[in-house]
Amino acid sequence: MNNTYLTTEELSDRIKYDSRTIRQCLKDSVLIEGKHYIRPFGGRKILYIWEVIEEDMLNSAHDTLSIPMAGGGVCHG
Repeated sequence: MNNTYLTTEELSDRIKYDSRTIRQCLKDSVLIEGKHYIRPFGGRKILYIWEVIEEDMLNSAHDTLSIPMAGGGVCHG
């Protein structure tokens, strides 16, 4: 599988969100560890998986009444 791994700053450039917003607001609420990002080698460094994030952004544009769940699912409500 070919994935594009991005740092927080690189993701910030792509989605036009401030890197602090990604770290403080999106990480662990919208962006879920193990699905949207990983910590390689058990370290502190976070790498975001671009293809998964892009797919979820495009899908959420069509699902206006969906709530992301902590386990990676979505509640349509």
